[in-house]
Amino acid sequence: MSIRTATVERKTAETSVKLILNLDGNGHGVIDSGIGFFDHMLNLMTAHGLMDLTLACDGDIDVDGHHSVEDIGITLGLAFKQAIGDKKGIRRYGTFYLPMDEALAFVSLDISGRPFLVYDDGGEMAPMIGGYDTELTEEFLRAFAVNAGITLHVRVLYGKNSHHKVEAIFKALGHALRIAVEK
Repeated sequence: MSIRTATVERKTAETSVKLILNLDGNGHGVIDSGIGFFDHMLNLMTAHGLMDLTLACDGDIDVDGHHSVEDIGITLGLAFKQAIGDKKGIRRYGTFYLPMDEALAFVSLDISGRPFLVYDDGGEMAPMIGGYDTELTEEFLRAFAVNAGITLHVRVLYGKNSHHKVEAIFKALGHALRIAVEK
């Protein structure tokens, strides 16, 4: 079995992102985006996806988290695309429902080479969770899907607590990715 890893660096006027991704890891993350809640979400995605991810981002979070979250999505997508290689012998599709207390999220994806995002966060969300702007969840998912070449459908079927809704999305994404990359 070939080693499915990638190291990608991305520098812009607003951010500097460096990450190492191992699709066949143990779910270990060393993540520093500068946004505590987002670090928590990426660690959960990594753990549930059984990937290893080392990530450091120096971004203009004094302005807001938009550039950092989007550029991390871009960089992670590029690393995923590089690590998955020619895609031969993988399941390709992954679908997972994940309950998080009162919230239920659904993620279904196709590692198709045809990037697309359908996103439904289930209605109202609190504007912020800690220092994380909840609108950035969609921005991260879009940047990741487009740069990874994934068709990605994400839907929160129901839920009241914004933390639970976003957490369910990231955990479900990890599981769906793990299913899809299986040989």
